[in-house]
Amino acid sequence: MSDIVQRGLQEHLALFHSLSSLGPEIERAASLFAGALENGRKLMLCGNGGSAADSQHIAAEMAGRFVKDRRPLAAVALSTDTSTMTCIANDYTFDEVFSRQVMGLGVRGDCLLAISTSGKSRNVIRAAEAARAAQIQVVGLLGKGGGPLRELCDVPIVVPSQITARIQEAHIFIGHTLCALVEESLGLA
Repeated sequence: MSDIVQRGLQEHLALFHSLSSLGPEIERAASLFAGALENGRKLMLCGNGGSAADSQHIAAEMAGRFVKDRRPLAAVALSTDTSTMTCIANDYTFDEVFSRQVMGLGVRGDCLLAISTSGKSRNVIRAAEAARAAQIQVVGLLGKGGGPLRELCDVPIVVPSQITARIQEAHIFIGHTLCALVEESLGLA
């Protein structure tokens, strides 16, 4: 096995062995999501690059299905509407591409899943600020200590790694776990 494969696998396994320490935060986040969905509210998700892909992936698992066929759950990734994103980026700044959507789509009782491997993404931070102002609860999927975004989260889930690729691997595992917990909580599993 090549050194790159071996090193990546060792880093992945070591990180995943440590993820059980995040269990309480993951369960709290799932409880917030389930409560919002049970009350007719929605989950909004945002992130950049790989985190945008993760937000779309998790929203698809919620709105489509995770494992079993069940009713759709209200979830929307804020990175999917290119016309809206480019309009906001052009007319305002890229820092506002998610916050303006949160202000326009979000209502009290919704939840925002803010994904950032560093916790420093300015547009994700602005989305969390907009959510808090609208009494929308914020869950952060973070890494690298959580950065400034950590303080804006009702539930920060901080993956204990400094390596972006390993953090992203953990984020999608946590996203899948959140889906499973939400389904179980809502009696859909």
